Amino acid sequence: MDNFRNIVQIDKSDKEKMTILSILLWLPALGALSLVPVSANNTRLIRSLSNLFTSCALLMACWLLAEFDARNTALQFGEFYPLNPKLGSAYALGVDGLSMPMLVLATLLTSIALLASFSVTDSIKGYHISILLLEFGMLGVFMAQDWALFYIFWEVTLIPLFFLIDRWGGKRRHAASLNFVLYTMGGSVFMLLSLLAISQYDLEHQGSLMVSMGQAAQNMPVVEQVLVLLGFLIGFGVKMPIFPLHGWLPLAHVEAPSPISILLSGILLKMGAYGLLRAVVMLPVAAQLIQPLLVFLALFGMIYGGLLAWRQSDLKAMVAYSSLSHMGVVLLGIAALNQAGFSGAILQMSAHGLIAGAMFLLVGLLYERTHTRNIQDYSSLVQVMPRFAALTTLTLLAAMGLPGSVGFIAELHTLIGGFQQWGGLMVFFSLSILISAAYAMRTIGLLFTGPVKPQMRQIADLKPVELMTSGVLVGGIVLFGLLPAPLIELSTATVGKMMVVIGERLP
Repeated sequence: MDNFRNIVQIDKSDKEKMTILSILLWLPALGALSLVPVSANNTRLIRSLSNLFTSCALLMACWLLAEFDARNTALQFGEFYPLNPKLGSAYALGVDGLSMPMLVLATLLTSIALLASFSVTDSIKGYHISILLLEFGMLGVFMAQDWALFYIFWEVTLIPLFFLIDRWGGKRRHAASLNFVLYTMGGSVFMLLSLLAISQYDLEHQGSLMVSMGQAAQNMPVVEQVLVLLGFLIGFGVKMPIFPLHGWLPLAHVEAPSPISILLSGILLKMGAYGLLRAVVMLPVAAQLIQPLLVFLALFGMIYGGLLAWRQSDLKAMVAYSSLSHMGVVLLGIAALNQAGFSGAILQMSAHGLIAGAMFLLVGLLYERTHTRNIQDYSSLVQVMPRFAALTTLTLLAAMGLPGSVGFIAELHTLIGGFQQWGGLMVFFSLSILISAAYAMRTIGLLFTGPVKPQMRQIADLKPVELMTSGVLVGGIVLFGLLPAPLIELSTATVGKMMVVIGERLP
């Protein structure tokens, strides 16, 4: 315990902050429990309670962000309670510059997803309980400082997401939910095997299992380190997803309700990238050895995802495949194993959360009005939905990495990190950017130019609540694109510490 507390650097004068993470973590679970005795017919109370708990979680995450010291490389707001001394597992929570932006993003997108869920009228009670439990699992993944606890929360997210897709999804929802479960559980098996392989070595039980495993991994033979990292790559790569582990992605995105697609693309994919970053820092020797594989998967995924997005006629499928391309940027940053690459990967995680969240929100709002996602059915929406057109155009421009958007800042850092490591190979990165520009401009052209079709003349523009929710996301895209310093500085110290750890562990 003393070892972990030294790492976390707990200030005894700030005892009131020592439980703040637990309060934030268990708030959505408490919200789900509070809905249990409420009558399923009392939809107004169900929606009000759910929004109250998610709003409180968002406000608490914002307070954490305000109190967070970005210059401190240690874990902050740490909590440690031993669970199994023999195994070394513990209820260990903490945040750093990698997990802090993910916490804020998770609470923000959950609140927006609930506000966008007023079109859901079937089994409202079960729907809101599932979303609150999903938020509980997501927050746990980003707070956990113990691999056993991390794995538990990782699996917790699977259950509510399965029901959200299977119960409230589209026509092929059963196939989509089963696909998602089989892929994710298959990946989880490889992750668990890797964790068990590390746990066979002598662990220091004074601290958290995550710290102990990081130390024990250094004593493993190099071949075993590579096998363990490949297990993590499969486990986390399914969730990211990376090619060729992306088979569940397009069907799940298309069939899931639009508010769930916001969470699936905006946060759930980031869980995989978050875990892979932690694993690479733990096993840098193995990461260096499989670096050629990682960069190939990243660049191929970026181009492959972009080309598939380019040829889609379904708007949700287009955004889904663009997510495959954008998460390839994250993998490229991780593969670079340098400061610029890691910074770019973390920035891209935040940027894609905002961009994909905004895109799925706007596509969902359009679908509610027209009941079609076929891009060929639209034209010149700028004349009937000017507010929608402005926000969608800004989001699509950010998706192609236009300067002035947060997407450009993230891709620039990743490009610099990749160029430092591989030089001319980054021409393929540039090619993926051109492909992104092609599908973004194609979508803008088909949606907002040409004559107004008769069936589209009476479509209502965004309502005040819809304008507020989408405006928050688009505002964040533009704000952090023009003033990126606060977002960059949030993780700079943590990335610097990761580089020091990697430098010490590399021969």
